[in-house]
Amino acid sequence: MRRSAGIEDLSGLVRDVMGSGCRVIAVDRLPGGSKKGVYRVRVDGTPMASVIVYSWGEEENFWSDRNGTDAGDPFAPASGLAPFLAAQRSLDSLGIRTPGVYLADDSRDRYPAAVVEDISAGTLEALFESDPARATTALSDLAAMTDVMHRHLAPSYGQVDLLEQGSTASGVSCEQVVLDRALHDLEEASGRDRRIAAAAGQLREHLHTLAAVLTPRAAFGLIHGELGPDHVLVDADGHPVLIDIEGLMHFDIEWEHVFLRLRFGKHYPALSRPGLDPQRLDLYTLAMHLSLVAGPLRLLDGDFPDRAFMHEIAEHNLKEALAILARQTGPSLPPGKGL
Repeated sequence: MRRSAGIEDLSGLVRDVMGSGCRVIAVDRLPGGSKKGVYRVRVDGTPMASVIVYSWGEEENFWSDRNGTDAGDPFAPASGLAPFLAAQRSLDSLGIRTPGVYLADDSRDRYPAAVVEDISAGTLEALFESDPARATTALSDLAAMTDVMHRHLAPSYGQVDLLEQGSTASGVSCEQVVLDRALHDLEEASGRDRRIAAAAGQLREHLHTLAAVLTPRAAFGLIHGELGPDHVLVDADGHPVLIDIEGLMHFDIEWEHVFLRLRFGKHYPALSRPGLDPQRLDLYTLAMHLSLVAGPLRLLDGDFPDRAFMHEIAEHNLKEALAILARQTGPSLPPGKGL
């Protein structure tokens, strides 16, 4: 059984930041997080009431396939202190707000961890419900932030920590990387759900058709990769703060916009921009849905605790992928039963 970090585990780390007079009085593991643990640590004896600790210990990673992955794959699992710090440096250089880093520790006597600023005012997702006017202002600021990121071009695609080291990402183009990943996700999902299996041939053919019309690019914007309203905090002054930044990479910005459209829903028009390639959007939309079927189902092979939520994500995206195919081929897909 997995064990969350407690007061004894985190006290020394927090005292390194806040001084020996600091006393940890409570540790709460925040919900979500499948690759790292996120803990709010409450203290006394210091002007700050709390900090956040990110922990990349083995016990915090719920994914079962983290060994043997290609480090050059732009979609390789992005987890760990090094990718976090590389992403934080990159965003900071552009003036993009992330929680301030008080301490980063990858020493042998502790699991890799970072102590960061506690932005406790809540997420943009929650603000849409509790304070729509304040959320609208924060969303406008977020749109300006994504504009800065998407216009920050690089001649190569890949995760920022890889590019920072002077390495090259695998694959020959963004669209080929997406196609290869989508085909793998399709195969994996087909082994777990009979509805996807029944439509696998048609989905495979449609993916190839969508990819065939695309040509490679020579410059790539900076994207978060999983920029949903739950990954945007809003600080006390109403400004957006990006979190879960480890997957930051240079890539086709259409990939980001597909995710933004999916996660922001009716709020997406504030983030939408002209000039996006509609053919890339078509391929990337189907690929995204397949990824959000295969990934959650894979996660459910393990002991991830919020199982109903992951099943809901997989089910929604499975239906969306089949709906795309139905619009192309007519309503002849087998209804079947899932899983």
